[in-house]
Amino acid sequence: MVVEVAAALTHTFSSLIQDLKSNFDNNRKALENSLKINPAVAYQKINEITQFVGSRYRLNLQIHFPDQRRLFIIESYGTENLGIVFDKHKKQFPIPRETIKKKALEIFTASRAEDAYMYEGKEGVRVTIVAAGRLEILPGSIHIWCNVENHGVKEYVDWLFENVYSFEKDR
Repeated sequence: MVVEVAAALTHTFSSLIQDLKSNFDNNRKALENSLKINPAVAYQKINEITQFVGSRYRLNLQIHFPDQRRLFIIESYGTENLGIVFDKHKKQFPIPRETIKKKALEIFTASRAEDAYMYEGKEGVRVTIVAAGRLEILPGSIHIWCNVENHGVKEYVDWLFENVYSFEKDR
């Protein structure tokens, strides 16, 4: 069962994550049972919940399991290895890449921000957070390969939502 949030949504990354975690919490028993009986069914349910939440924000939300053992750690759902696709065809950022990199270095003091995926007229930025993971920022998507609870990740991605992906708080 998927849960609707009654209050008006704010379109920030933080609200998206809160909504996603709430849906996983409300489906925890079903997910636990599915994991015991058939992990493939649990994986399908995870994708269903993730797609539902993403559709409420008019984006394609994905959870990745690069290490299949993470599938069995329900507490991690919605906190790591996320893909958020706004427009897969977009090639250029609406603001200078240097601004995106500068903001990353302000928030993550122990990090590197560099150009990435620069081919066929496309641009992107990779932010590597020392000992925590990385963020891959493209004009139409962001891929989070670290825990969103790490210091500054939510703040930075909220900033990206507003300044790069034009998600306003009361849209």
